Amino acid sequence: MTQGNKSKYTDKQKRQASHIEKGYLKKGMPEDEAEARAWATVNKQDGGGKKPGGSGRGKVC
Repeated sequence: MTQGNKSKYTDKQKRQASHIEKGYLKKGMPEDEAEARAWATVNKQDGGGKKPGGSGRGKVC
């Protein structure tokens, strides 16, 4: 099973992880490893869960 809380992820990130996991399972990888790799891939792409804040410019010094 996964470690950590997945509540901070967006629905899109959860769908991506599910799709990636299915691909690993199709290749014959164990379920727990496939899930871990899928979330690692989502984290690498997006940098983790959803970020606070909104659109706009950054802080000016």
